[in-house]
Amino acid sequence: MSIGPAGDVARSTVRPECETGLRAPRRTLLRTSDGVTIDALYEPGTGVSDTSAPPRGRPVFVVAHGFTGEVDRPHVRRVARALAHCGAVVTFSFRGHGRSGGRSTVGDREVLDLEAAVRWARDLGHTRVVTVGFSMGGSVVLRHAALHGGTDAVVSVSAPARWYYRGTAPMRRLHWLVTRPAGRLVGRYGLRTRIHHQEWDPVPLSPVEAVPEIAPTPLLIVHGDRDGYFPLDHPRMLADAAGEHGELWLEPGMGHAENAAADELLARIARWALSRAG
Repeated sequence: MSIGPAGDVARSTVRPECETGLRAPRRTLLRTSDGVTIDALYEPGTGVSDTSAPPRGRPVFVVAHGFTGEVDRPHVRRVARALAHCGAVVTFSFRGHGRSGGRSTVGDREVLDLEAAVRWARDLGHTRVVTVGFSMGGSVVLRHAALHGGTDAVVSVSAPARWYYRGTAPMRRLHWLVTRPAGRLVGRYGLRTRIHHQEWDPVPLSPVEAVPEIAPTPLLIVHGDRDGYFPLDHPRMLADAAGEHGELWLEPGMGHAENAAADELLARIARWALSRAG
């Protein structure tokens, strides 16, 4: 198939809909507006009573994974399974991750990857789209909502509020991974993550700067009180910037991102999104 603007299918491995009319999962490559191919997967959801009906009335959760994640990682698949009880799910691999093309810019141009996935979800017929991001993906859903819009609710889990934070040991290791040639080799061959060697120029809008631009779209900020990457001043900064249009959940005993998000928390997130997305 020919390659078009963001969200268009670049190459499809779509499974045909089965003879019963049930909407089957679809795996495809999307093309972003800057020409990067993105590996994406659509699943109709397990909690819908009639999957043979058009998806127009059903919500879709578009999941933005954390740094070094990808669509096939077990922790991303677990998130997708949990959200699928309440609607359809689109998962994808950010640029530089897994089978997607390009190289990771660690949260900058990844907003274009998310925009391609959101547009694909709407092209499939869904009128209610909820973005759910974790860690780096949590910063991306905030910036995407501010810069592109087009979503009905936004959930940001374990996200940083500001760039260049090095206040914890895990973040100092991450900065070594991103900024040093040896670190980028570890990322490529050890973590299946290809990292761009160029520094940001210009520095992109930070998550805390993006948050005020999201209103009136409903916003949920979720953070664990045992997050080893970003301490609690990060979610509190984001919540303060959101004002009355945002909601903050500080989760006791929770660590960082997808691996720390219990199924019960994911179910609460899905119910919150359904109640806010219309």
